[in-house]
Amino acid sequence: MNRVDVTWKIGQLTIGSLVRTFVPLRVYGKERVPLEGGIVMAFNHFSWVDPPVFGNTSPRTISFLAKIEAHRIPGLGQLIRLFGTISVRRGESDREAVRLMRQVVRDGHALGLFAEGTRQLGGVPGKVQPGAAMVALQEDVPVVPAAIHGTHEWRPGNWKPVSVVWGAPMRFEGLAKNGKGYREASAEIEREIHRLWRWLVEVHEAGRPAQVELP
Repeated sequence: MNRVDVTWKIGQLTIGSLVRTFVPLRVYGKERVPLEGGIVMAFNHFSWVDPPVFGNTSPRTISFLAKIEAHRIPGLGQLIRLFGTISVRRGESDREAVRLMRQVVRDGHALGLFAEGTRQLGGVPGKVQPGAAMVALQEDVPVVPAAIHGTHEWRPGNWKPVSVVWGAPMRFEGLAKNGKGYREASAEIEREIHRLWRWLVEVHEAGRPAQVELP
C-alpha cells in the first residue's frame, strides 16, 4: 500500500463520511469496476462535489486529473495532491500530464477523468474530449464509464438526491492509436455516458428503487 492509498483510506473515513452524511447517494453497478489492472474511468461533470462522490462510490483508489488552477488554490492544492491528483494545463499541449496519466494505468492503477474537460452547468452531459480515449488506446486498457445525476441541483442546505451508475468496461480493439482513433473512441464513450445518464434520470423519476435492472 503506497502513500496515496493510505491517504484514500483516511479520506474514506473523513471526507467519505461527510459525503455519506450530506449527499443522499444511491449507487448502481459498482461491481462492474475491475478490481485489478490499469483502467481509465470516464465521468460526466456537473459540480465541485462530483470528485468526492465518485471517490466515495469507487472500489478503487482513483488518480484524478484536475486543472492546474485548482492545484494553485492554497489548501485545496495540497489536499488534492495528497490524493494523487494530476495537474493539467487546459487548452494547450501538456506532455508531462499525458506522461503521468499513461504512467498511472501502466502501473496498474485507476485514472479518473471528467471526460468533458469542464463542468456542464446546464445539468446535461456534454461533448467528451479525447483524453480518456487517448490513454486507453495508447496503453491498451479499458475505459470504465460512469454517469452522475443530481449534483447540478445539490447545494449545502439543499440536499437533493444524487445517483451514480457505473457502466461496463469498454475496449476499442481495431481503432488506430492516432487522432482519428481517439475521436472514434471518444464518440463511443460519449454515447455510453449519455445513455447511462438518461437511465439515471428515469431512475430518479421512478423514486430511485434499490433493485433495478442495470442499463
